[in-house]
Amino acid sequence: QVRLVESGGGLVQAGGSLRLSCAASGRTFSSYAMAWFRQTPGKEREFVAAITGSGGSTEYADSMKGRFTISRDNAKNTGYLQMNSLKPEDTAVYVCAASIWYSRQATLYNYWGQGTQVTVSS
Repeated sequence: QVRLVESGGGLVQAGGSLRLSCAASGRTFSSYAMAWFRQTPGKEREFVAAITGSGGSTEYADSMKGRFTISRDNAKNTGYLQMNSLKPEDTAVYVCAASIWYSRQATLYNYWGQGTQVTVSS
């Protein structure tokens, strides 16, 4: 079992930055790929970024490339999402997830946090 707790969300102006954290407890964190998804009312959960257990590979949704950076510190059992140049359309609940599979598909992730709200004002 892996428990995930996000933090770092908040209200920011367009063009600003936020850094989200995902603290993991339970089994060996480095054994799991980690991803960030985001959810807005009335829309399907959207893939944001993923990182392998070692941190050696990452991938991003096209709309986040160049603005968002996913990383992890396995010694601290924590993953991160650095978000720069934020836009109002980035407003969502951001949720971290863990899986033995490195994927963009939410259905392959079996451990999920509760999410943290990010609101970007124009």
